[in-house]
Amino acid sequence: MSNDELPHEVILSIQRVLEIQNTDEPDRLDGFSQKFNAIEILNDFFPDEASLAHLDAVSARLTETHQELQKEVDQLQAELSISQDPERMSVIQEMISDLLGQMSRIREKATESEAVVRNITKDIQVLDLAKKNLITSMTMMKRLQMLVNALTQLEDLIKEKNYKDVAQTLAAVKEISASFKSYTTVPRINRVWKHIQEVQTHLRAQLDIDFDAFYLQDNNKQIKPSLIADACLVVDVLGADVRAHVIERFVAMELKEYRRIFRTNDEAGQLDNISRRFAWFRRLLQQHELEQGRVFPAEWKVSWHLLAKFAEITRDDLTTLLTKAGSNLTVKSLLDNLAITTEFEQAMAKKWATSFKDILKATDNPHSEPGKPMSAAFEAHMGIFVDAQDKVLADMLAPHRKPKGNVAKIQPPRGSTDTPAANDDSGSSSLPVLPSSTDLFYFYGQSLEQCAKLSTGQALFDLSTLHKKWLRIYAEEVLAVNVKRPVVTSRKSTESRVDLDLLKQTCLLINTADYCQTTAMELEEKVKGKINPEFKEKVTFQVECDLFVSAISTAINVILREFESNCDPSFVTSSRTSWSSISQVSGPLPYTGELVKAAEQVIEYIKPLIEQKKYLRNIFDKAASIILVKFTNSLVRSRPLKEIGAEQLLIDLQIIKAFLIKMPGEALSTSSYTKTLNKTTTRLEALLKVIVTPVDPPEGFILNYTLLIGDAAYFNFQKILDLKGTPKSTQQNLEASFAAMTSTKTDLGTTSFLSSLDMDPPATGHAGGSLISPGASRVSLPLGGAGEGIFASMTGPGQSGPPTGSSTADSAAGRAENHKREVFSDFRRFVSFGLRKDTAPPQ
Repeated sequence: MSNDELPHEVILSIQRVLEIQNTDEPDRLDGFSQKFNAIEILNDFFPDEASLAHLDAVSARLTETHQELQKEVDQLQAELSISQDPERMSVIQEMISDLLGQMSRIREKATESEAVVRNITKDIQVLDLAKKNLITSMTMMKRLQMLVNALTQLEDLIKEKNYKDVAQTLAAVKEISASFKSYTTVPRINRVWKHIQEVQTHLRAQLDIDFDAFYLQDNNKQIKPSLIADACLVVDVLGADVRAHVIERFVAMELKEYRRIFRTNDEAGQLDNISRRFAWFRRLLQQHELEQGRVFPAEWKVSWHLLAKFAEITRDDLTTLLTKAGSNLTVKSLLDNLAITTEFEQAMAKKWATSFKDILKATDNPHSEPGKPMSAAFEAHMGIFVDAQDKVLADMLAPHRKPKGNVAKIQPPRGSTDTPAANDDSGSSSLPVLPSSTDLFYFYGQSLEQCAKLSTGQALFDLSTLHKKWLRIYAEEVLAVNVKRPVVTSRKSTESRVDLDLLKQTCLLINTADYCQTTAMELEEKVKGKINPEFKEKVTFQVECDLFVSAISTAINVILREFESNCDPSFVTSSRTSWSSISQVSGPLPYTGELVKAAEQVIEYIKPLIEQKKYLRNIFDKAASIILVKFTNSLVRSRPLKEIGAEQLLIDLQIIKAFLIKMPGEALSTSSYTKTLNKTTTRLEALLKVIVTPVDPPEGFILNYTLLIGDAAYFNFQKILDLKGTPKSTQQNLEASFAAMTSTKTDLGTTSFLSSLDMDPPATGHAGGSLISPGASRVSLPLGGAGEGIFASMTGPGQSGPPTGSSTADSAAGRAENHKREVFSDFRRFVSFGLRKDTAPPQ
């Protein structure tokens, strides 16, 4: 076996047997060393070449060492052979056998000793057990003697009706008898135990007689209140069930007369006499507190028990009476009786500074519904109240509701009650909203408060559902129907005259819808704050708020439609202008002044009429989009423009841009509005600047196009040539040059803002249905041109005509139509553009 195969523990054991010292630096010639390294040993013997001269001396020394080791090995082998002598091993085995025998004998002796000790202590253990049993027996005998004496004393005290001492003695008897509960199998103790139960039963019967006599106050047998007060102490010792029995008997006797007088089939027990019930109980309660109530301990809360039982009986009677009344039950009778009942409950709660339900819960009767007040009997019939509110709301809004099919122009009748109030003499003015809306929410608040005082459960939830119903009706049949009606007008296309009455009424509707939307959310929070927790999550007015927001959006579109109609004559003049015949530019043309005047007329009129600035910003965004769309459409329809015409349009555009920038005013202008406006006008300016550029030399014209437009789209380049009115012969050369120059410019895009420019815009009508249709935008969304801005809206212009405010299905159909128009718009514009090229007169 090699050294590497020996475990380290074996090596240590061998070294210990051979008395080899384990030093920090073991001999390198030690065969069992883990650090044995022949190369290091040779390096020690021969550190350099000069040491090789001592080779013989080293060899001799190693030989001597080898001989010494061999002698040591021989000596160890001799010792090992002596140690392994068979006779010696036999002696060792005998010694081990003797040792095991001695251990066995010791174990036997230990067992015998244990048995002796147990036998010696056996009598002592018996004596200890006997002593313990004797002490226990003596103790129990003493307790039994005490129990018998106390029981005898208790019987005597019971006969004497000394209830104060009876309470103390009975408590002692019950405490002592509890220790005998586990010894009831002993005959003597069992007899004593049964006797204790018999004494308690007799005591309970005697207490019942005394309490009944006290309740009835028989003149021949007067019971002192002090006796009953002491008897109450005995009742507490007897247990909670006895106390409940005593209170229940007292309450039943006190309310016996109430049951007789106010039977539901007698006149006194009818609904119209409900106040007499509560007056009777108040007298009973007052008498009780002055007389019998004083003898009962305060912690018994006998008055609460009286009230709870009275409430239970009255609630059952009211349920019977209300069910019997059926359809004959009027709202007045229901609310009057409920108000009387609720007032009584609140008075009782105030009397004890505890809620009525908590009083009922504190005196729970397992045979009745816990914590259910008398007013709960009216809960099932509160539908009458809700129906009455429905009728009142129907009558209130009847003068203001319009049939959905009516297409008359918005024009409130003279003397109408639904017009904003004028300033009074004091200088104060009402909110600029329809009075019907404030009347509606005022009525909501009144009915909500009234219902919350009577019921905060199902009735209040039903009332909130009714409120939601009439909010929807108000939004759809008072506000939305008005703003969805098309304007009947005889104005010609060239006539610039704004309908101020229409604008005023529309602004009024915007203010009203905003007021309704805000107040509806407040109403939701108010209902949630009053209604029971199980209904709280079901209360929401979000759908109704969305209807008011939709009405605001539609009303804004009506204003924009009027704004557009007022601006149309100026754009008609612009589209009929022959730009190619203009020889020089001397300043802006008159139509720009007319346009600014027409736009200002509408904008300045509506600014003070709309309360919320966010809606005005919405209108400004769309109004600017309308003007720029129509400006672009007019210049496209009036092509060819030529260089001078485009230069004139650039000047006109600056006038329009300056007006649009200052149109909102400093207070309403926003950075997003200015940014979007600058982006759109910059594109229009780039378009016109390219047209202004002469086509000769072609390289300069094309270079200017790539710098201003920034694309290499052949189709977009053709649009510029078409707008410019370039002759067909010249176009071919320019197109070839354009293809050659743009082929080397890899930084140019394939599309630009010109890609969305419609070369065949509608000749008449509105700027685009997608721009101002009711379904196209929501008030809460940004309405300024984002992304491609004004050019994006030109891809699919809508047809002429006002929005109808149709249903969701109609809106979906409109979206589908727009989508279909966009699919074929590129091809249609391409064919139209090609035809114009082929039929254009030579220049």
